[in-house]
Amino acid sequence: MKFKIQILKRAYIGTLVVLVLALTIISRLYQLSFYPEKEELFKNAPWAQKDNVFRDSITVIPGRRGNILSRDGEILAASSTLFDLRMDFATGHLDSVTFLNALDSISYYLARVLKHSRYTPGGWREVLLRAYRNQNRYFKIADNVSYSEYSKLRKLPVFRLGRYKGGFIAEPQTKRVHPFKMLALRTLGYVKDGVTKVGLEGTFDKELSANDTVRERFIQTPNGPIPLHDPTSIISKVGMDVVTTLDINLQDVVHNALLRALQYHDADRGTAILMDTKTGAIRAISNLGRVKNGWAEIYNYAVGHASEPGSTFKLASIIALLEDGYVDLDDSLNIYGGKRKFYDEEMVDASYHGFDRTTVRHAFEISSNVGIASLVDSFYNHTPKGRRRFVRHLKDLHLHLPTGIEIKGEALPFIKDPDASTDQWSGITLPWMAIGYEEKLTPLQLLTFYNAIANDGVLVKPYLVSELQKSGRTYKRFKPTIISSRLVSSRTLKKVHQLLEGVVQNGTAKKLRTDLYRFAGKTGTAQMNYARRNGQQKYQASFVGYFPAERPRYSCIVVIYGPKTNGYYGSAVAGPVFREIADHCFQLDPALHYPVNALVAKFDARKLPGPQPVFADDARTMAEFAGLPLQDAYQEAIWADLKPVAVSDSLLLRPRQLADNSVPDVRGMTLKDALYLLENRRLKVRFKGTGYVVAQSIRPGTAAKGQTIFIRLKS
Repeated sequence: MKFKIQILKRAYIGTLVVLVLALTIISRLYQLSFYPEKEELFKNAPWAQKDNVFRDSITVIPGRRGNILSRDGEILAASSTLFDLRMDFATGHLDSVTFLNALDSISYYLARVLKHSRYTPGGWREVLLRAYRNQNRYFKIADNVSYSEYSKLRKLPVFRLGRYKGGFIAEPQTKRVHPFKMLALRTLGYVKDGVTKVGLEGTFDKELSANDTVRERFIQTPNGPIPLHDPTSIISKVGMDVVTTLDINLQDVVHNALLRALQYHDADRGTAILMDTKTGAIRAISNLGRVKNGWAEIYNYAVGHASEPGSTFKLASIIALLEDGYVDLDDSLNIYGGKRKFYDEEMVDASYHGFDRTTVRHAFEISSNVGIASLVDSFYNHTPKGRRRFVRHLKDLHLHLPTGIEIKGEALPFIKDPDASTDQWSGITLPWMAIGYEEKLTPLQLLTFYNAIANDGVLVKPYLVSELQKSGRTYKRFKPTIISSRLVSSRTLKKVHQLLEGVVQNGTAKKLRTDLYRFAGKTGTAQMNYARRNGQQKYQASFVGYFPAERPRYSCIVVIYGPKTNGYYGSAVAGPVFREIADHCFQLDPALHYPVNALVAKFDARKLPGPQPVFADDARTMAEFAGLPLQDAYQEAIWADLKPVAVSDSLLLRPRQLADNSVPDVRGMTLKDALYLLENRRLKVRFKGTGYVVAQSIRPGTAAKGQTIFIRLKS
């Protein structure tokens, strides 16, 4: 029995020894399979030195950040991979013969391939040879090397042997790049360690970021950490792409139009926003501030800067008056010659107009401070109930609320409350509020209000991001948000539309109007330091509106702060920028163009005027293009009278006989045709007006003897 127990003990001991040996072998095989570099490194004497300590540290490697795209797929912000190149001259496998034979080639191509090479070929040869002799373990070749440069260099002798045989180390680094440079740069934003996250990069940081990849990192040497693997072999995970509402073509238009205005007027800063009227999608946003060498995107003034809006706020005041039924557009109004005292403060109109009385409509069109302030003061400022009523109207227009746009840092609007002791309400507060002082709004908040007026009273939330994409597929879509379906009554809305169109047709912005399309809006010129009695005055010029006026597609605001040269009024500084943006939108967007034959399709000959003198070939071309029947009485006639025939809905072309030696009848003709006929008879022509000739100073049929003839034209 004792003998059997001894045998079992020996068997157990033998089994245990075998298990220990097996585990040791398995552990060794695992080490050699997954960490072969350690085995190579420990075979070399340098690794046994005290100063070269193996670090089993774990480092987190972030995945590639997603892209930010324009609405049509253009990349606005992306992560680019750059490489930091190093050399380990003490790898143990790089013999002197191999290195010296390749040294000249390496030196030549480093100088030639690296875009920002530090040395000439001779300089590279010297520093590389010195580093080899010193057995430098982590010699820096270059930082931030592009992939194309890296691809060429890794094919060089020695470098192509890799990390362990040649000592060539390439560490990938990720850098955020913006292919379109300054375009919407501040809106796109950034994410940096220790700094507040800004713009879309900050708002969607979680979605843009990818899950991190964890890997073993380095061995610590006196010359720095050395990777234990080839970092370029790591395949990082990729974050989501953010698709914005921005249109890169419109963004370019808005940016450059604003930049030219800042340069021309030597302004401090400026902002411009272009918004889709129906949805609130922002198609372009530019923010430029003065820097040492000009202007750059240094702050998002459109979202983060609230200021007194000035005359553009008068729209809110007139809406309150119309909604309460206190006034109508054609009511007579005393504007005191453009100057009036409210308590102890004198208010003046921006420019002299010479009117003592005018209509409410005209007061708004010429942006009379005294006129609008007098109305608000008269109907609201004499009782606490009246003051509360006016402020309630402003709040009904959502002017006291932020827009809630995605990006962080939106400044809060400020509307004074007569019941708040901290708001310092006084007798002059309401008249000044009526014309855009003693309250604050950001350009985006003001544009959102005007956009609702353009959108038939529907208030929509402005937004910058339309969807999130993952691997090219939509992960989440953001739809337009309606805040209020009826901001003002339809009756008031129609009158307000008339007022805003009147500003362009007859008022402060009439120099900006164009025959190509109609737009509506309001100029604003706010004195930024009006409370200061002394010192240089500074102004804020603005224009906000929408186009086309009859079927708005876009709303737009332009605000320029501190113009110093070539004017400071909103109509002269901000208005031209608005007009340039609108012009380009019409050029770039065919949907805004009127079809050439849109009116011809509804043509009614019975509505045409009487016989019109025309160049016969032009009339024939027009009739053929429009598909209208033409009765050509004499097909070889050069000049003719064009007359509608109501019964057959056709046109009659009758020849007009014009004597070569007498003054012709040019009434009804265009200026071009009139000049052609008159000057061919050696008459000297003076004209006034535009359109068609309505009068001529010499009776038709008078002998032409080189006289001077005066003609008057009218549209």
